[in-house]
Amino acid sequence: MKKTKLLKKIAAPMLGLSLLAPTVSFAAETPTAVTPASDLRSTLDQLLSEHYVLAVNAMVKDYKDAPDEKEAYEALNQNALDMTPAIESIYGKEGAQKFEEIFAGHNEYSPDFVEAAKSDDAEMRKAAEAEVKDFVNEFSSFLSTATEGNLPEAAAKEVLTAHEMDVIEAFDSYVEEDYKGYQTNFKEGYDRMFDISKALSGAIVTQMPDKFNNTKVDAPAAELRSTLNNLAAEHFALAAMSMQKGVNEAPDYDTATWAEDMNTEAWTKAIGSIYGEEGAAQFKKLWTSEHINAQADLVSATLAGDEEGVKAAKDSLGMFTEEFGTFLATATEGNLPKDAAISSLKTHEDQVVKAFDSYVAEDYKASTDTFREGYAFMFGVGKALGDAIVKQNPEKFASSDMPEQMPNTGMGGAAEEGMPMAAWITFVAVAMMAGGIIIKKKFANQQ
Repeated sequence: MKKTKLLKKIAAPMLGLSLLAPTVSFAAETPTAVTPASDLRSTLDQLLSEHYVLAVNAMVKDYKDAPDEKEAYEALNQNALDMTPAIESIYGKEGAQKFEEIFAGHNEYSPDFVEAAKSDDAEMRKAAEAEVKDFVNEFSSFLSTATEGNLPEAAAKEVLTAHEMDVIEAFDSYVEEDYKGYQTNFKEGYDRMFDISKALSGAIVTQMPDKFNNTKVDAPAAELRSTLNNLAAEHFALAAMSMQKGVNEAPDYDTATWAEDMNTEAWTKAIGSIYGEEGAAQFKKLWTSEHINAQADLVSATLAGDEEGVKAAKDSLGMFTEEFGTFLATATEGNLPKDAAISSLKTHEDQVVKAFDSYVAEDYKASTDTFREGYAFMFGVGKALGDAIVKQNPEKFASSDMPEQMPNTGMGGAAEEGMPMAAWITFVAVAMMAGGIIIKKKFANQQ
């Protein structure tokens, strides 16, 4: 079958649609973060952002000849294959095979960039760049045809080119030992994947609105859920990767922890802008001392062979789950129940620790598998917290359109115009959680 006929045959919603079961009608006057359109966007948020994280991580590990580079590449390839069953369930094996041929195949040139860097081979580098261009042209045509033009080919080509450059620039920064540049490029590329998932899910939903009960990927509740997905998954990725760097005493460990610190500072500043210095101080104390610092303490104690220190660090993480779970339940007025919040946080911390312990034990398959499990879990956190916020304040999410003067999210190339993405996420989340409550008083009561 010719390519054009195949693409027309499979034109329709794609990439994760089979994960959805849109059987319930959502009334416009009952906003929720859990809709068929939001579910599709969240599925793409997860798969596409994980692709980026795994691609950069695999290339760095390959360049360093890390003992787990094989597992890193296997995870990257499996991420691509994880998209295939969803397509096959809708379009059959032929359509799924064509998608897999294009998308999974493009992972093959990642090692070429690494080898070119190791051997300083300009011709190999040039050949790898040509492969990137071929992929961008082919896949942008595929997406445009599949969505019947709702995602224009030119737009798809532009954003796919930007994505590929994000991967390459992050890797190049690492090779040049510009570790701060590496973390900065990594963050920009990571954010872009959420921009891509929004554009693609929007094109799919526009193409077949009835399949998504006329819900929108850019409804305020869907926007909140996606931005919470972004921050939650980024936190997990930064934590797990920095802990590996720490136990390896890698030269970029300090900049890895700097990236985590920037995330913490953005949250703290946003909370301080709403609740004042006291509320911000309480948040930062809880988040840093029993969470971020405890993870660093676990790394240090493990390096030193300090069993008591390891136990103390893990105990501190356990305390964090209790206290932060209570914080979230209080802030959402029980729309995120305390027990559910604590349980989710415990699962998250257990996954961080298991990924680290498995890595230290040189069980790289378990470590990599747990990383993927933990990364995926954070999208459930975004779903639960986002929906709790919406349920608490339905009037704030009643419109299907975002405000005209929406503060900058840090995605889509507008980072220079406003608050960083993490700060805006916090501003939205905390503002919606507040619902008129003076959280500052609640902090005081907890002291």
